[in-house]
Amino acid sequence: MHLKNTIIITGATRGIGLAILKRFLKSGFDAAFCGTNPDRVEQMTHLLQAEFPQSRIQGYVACLDSKEEAIAFSKNAVGFLGGCTVLVNNAGTFMPGSVLSEEDGVLEKLLEVNVSSAYHVSRTVIPKMADKSRSHVFNMCSIASIVAYPNGGSYCISKFALLGLSKLLREELKPRGICVTAVMPGATFTDSWANSDLPESRFIKPENIAELMFNAWLCNENACTEELLIRPVAGDI
Repeated sequence: MHLKNTIIITGATRGIGLAILKRFLKSGFDAAFCGTNPDRVEQMTHLLQAEFPQSRIQGYVACLDSKEEAIAFSKNAVGFLGGCTVLVNNAGTFMPGSVLSEEDGVLEKLLEVNVSSAYHVSRTVIPKMADKSRSHVFNMCSIASIVAYPNGGSYCISKFALLGLSKLLREELKPRGICVTAVMPGATFTDSWANSDLPESRFIKPENIAELMFNAWLCNENACTEELLIRPVAGDI
């Protein structure tokens, strides 16, 4: 019996995560995803199932700054799907500030959400991924993973760390034939930029990122896109 391709993605009820989820569902994947808002998770599960009736889809409520919830979500997702072809560690949060003046606890919070969640989800899901069968891990890093900037504070620290995790996983998974891609988008038109005075055309579209990631997966039988660096056409904002 031919098993369908499956995707597990964190933080997928809106923005980039939702665009990624829809792109893979469009190609017939079954999916499990999570978000933090119960009403939003339930709503998106029903809407996605109606839009993609050929796929099995399950949403879960999980706050991934908790190790226990990250692991529980991962186990539930793998159990629902029976395995995993594509893992996308997309959950993350942004808190601006300066290393010397940001509030106490910001570093710990950002490391928990942006790095530790990917660490615990990866450790739970990747052992269940098949070797050399188009399996792929995507970590949603950022331009902030390679460029430090004023008011970036602990956010930049966390994204640099996530890029480091991606590089380590790439080396560890080479013998298994599992690809690892660090996705590093610049300013993308999501809710966080909704009140900006800049025109929408100045930003990357979430769908652009999703399409590039899907193409990286399509090519992974012979080529691993280790880093996917995406900037607005006019440059960083």
